[in-house]
Amino acid sequence: MVQFHIQTDSDIPASTQLFNQIRFAIASRQFPPGHRLPSTRQLAMQTGLHRNTISKVYRQLESTGLVEAQAGSGIYVRAQGHEGGSKLKSPILDEYPLANKIVQESLDQLLGQGCTLNQARELFLAEIDWRLRCSARVVVTAPTEDIGVGELMAQELEQALRIPIQLVAMEKLASFLDQISSGTVITSRYFIGEAESISAPRSVRVIPVDIYDYVQEIQLVGGLPKDSYLGLVSLSPGMLRSTEVIIHSIRGEDLLVMTALLSDTYKINAIVRSAKTIFCDQPSFATVKAAVNAAREDIIRPPQVVCVDNYIGSKSINLLKRELGLG
Repeated sequence: MVQFHIQTDSDIPASTQLFNQIRFAIASRQFPPGHRLPSTRQLAMQTGLHRNTISKVYRQLESTGLVEAQAGSGIYVRAQGHEGGSKLKSPILDEYPLANKIVQESLDQLLGQGCTLNQARELFLAEIDWRLRCSARVVVTAPTEDIGVGELMAQELEQALRIPIQLVAMEKLASFLDQISSGTVITSRYFIGEAESISAPRSVRVIPVDIYDYVQEIQLVGGLPKDSYLGLVSLSPGMLRSTEVIIHSIRGEDLLVMTALLSDTYKINAIVRSAKTIFCDQPSFATVKAAVNAAREDIIRPPQVVCVDNYIGSKSINLLKRELGLG
């Protein structure tokens, strides 16, 4: 910590002494650009000067352009000339005002590690090039026993991203990745550990997606009358298992839950004839509605069919678009 010394019996005013010492600390880079100056209280304790005197010195420093005040934060040493990075104007910076600062700080950290500018440039370009190459091939993975959830993710991503998505079973992922030079593997957080361990030795990146939170559906479950029959239909056996457990955690034995895979026509027909409410995913909706229509003559009151539009959360889709450079 820089120490400031004030000679109280000097002919040179105390404010002038402090001003010149702080200016020297800035000029000698003891206080580098971005450094936060001590608060007036801290400096008053160190020097014995009144805080009003210190505030006056800080105003002088600010008027010379050496420091700048940031409301609610303090007084900071300003970057001079181009040492704070380029002053170029760009519409990108208008849209992302903090981008320039982030780039500069990242570059400064590399230079601080001993990299040259050319080496830093090579690292940045290599990372950008790698991400672009990875984005050219996007793969969704899930275990074979729950490949249905992989189908859900792949369908939603193709629709949202408007790019080809390849579905690869987790058990075949290693051999598939060995045949490509780069790519992006996408999976649910349920399976991220296994996907990362398979992908780690290879030149691919792995991105987990967050699933939809089902807040509205959970509220609807909470409001169902006791002893109601609730039907669940999905492509994914894993989704059916986890959803059944969650519903049991919310309602206990109050509800009678019936589940069916999309491929199980017999169970779907049984659910249609018994359930008061049926939850289904998007791929299952047409089948469930057709079963309801076919059974209308046999049931007094058709069940309420609730189609869950998304498996992947919308925020996660937007983040993925940025990660893949799709806007």
